[in-house]
Amino acid sequence: MQLSFAYGPPAIIGAACANKIFDALASGPKTAAQVSKETGASERGVRILMNALIGLELLRKEGNRYALTPESEAFLVSNKPGTLAEFFPMSMRRLIPHWLELDEIVRTGRPPESRNLEKEGTQFFSELVENIIPMSYPTAQALAEHLQIAQRSTPYRVLDIAAGSGIWGIVMAQKSQKVEVTAVDWSGMIPTTKRITQKFGVSGQFKYIEGDIGEVDFGAGYDLATLGHILHSEGAERSRRLLQKTAKSLKSGGTIAIAEWLVNDERTEPLPSLMFAVQMLVNTEEGDTFSFNEIKGWLEQAGFKDVRTLEAPAPSPLVLATKA
Repeated sequence: MQLSFAYGPPAIIGAACANKIFDALASGPKTAAQVSKETGASERGVRILMNALIGLELLRKEGNRYALTPESEAFLVSNKPGTLAEFFPMSMRRLIPHWLELDEIVRTGRPPESRNLEKEGTQFFSELVENIIPMSYPTAQALAEHLQIAQRSTPYRVLDIAAGSGIWGIVMAQKSQKVEVTAVDWSGMIPTTKRITQKFGVSGQFKYIEGDIGEVDFGAGYDLATLGHILHSEGAERSRRLLQKTAKSLKSGGTIAIAEWLVNDERTEPLPSLMFAVQMLVNTEEGDTFSFNEIKGWLEQAGFKDVRTLEAPAPSPLVLATKA
């Protein structure tokens, strides 16, 4: 029975965010009638939804007044740093509808549209990338600390592959004025990257390469290359080629950093990464999730050594390797 209603929580959270219910409670506890008046949503709808949010431990009740929990205050109020208030409504519009076609996708092995291709993917990712910054920002911080970016006294060149929001390069640039970032992405995505780098105040440390990551020239001589949640949408063969190409762009001793949803060798756990593989089935032609050892083998074939993991606040540890 729990599984039969598993579609409910993201829809409930999405509806609450879309109707600004968490924002209405940010100033303090309120009754359903007060939230209804402030948001313009029906009192019946607000009351039933907020009661469900209590069950999800995202609201609490004080008499007949509703209040935020620490989690909803931190992550579901729209003006908070790290907010996910736009992610859940976007998920309802962009992600869930394709999942409803999963039976046909399994039969054909084909998604309704291939969102890792430029034509279909630009609009989707232009909306997605800013909403998932909270997932990558603390992970990029951990990487920057591990690499001691703040202590760099000489220019440090970063290649941000399929940059999206640019958050991996942004964090490196925030740590040191010595960092120079080259962000690579589709021409339709670069305006989004530029806007977000300006928002974070580091646009002067960025330059851009427009085009498909499998086709454009990355250049060479980089100290660090980041692939933030990219391999899963590319599939095994394209990922192998991409890692070989990335190796050529790095200087000897340079570092590659890969963020992924790792599975174990037997593909029996962890559940979020196994579920994410279904997300790739729904949205890409070849995408999947991979194990550390699979990625390690590809990196070693591409000329990397010392393949290792770095624990980070992320779905899985980062995978790091050094160019021989």
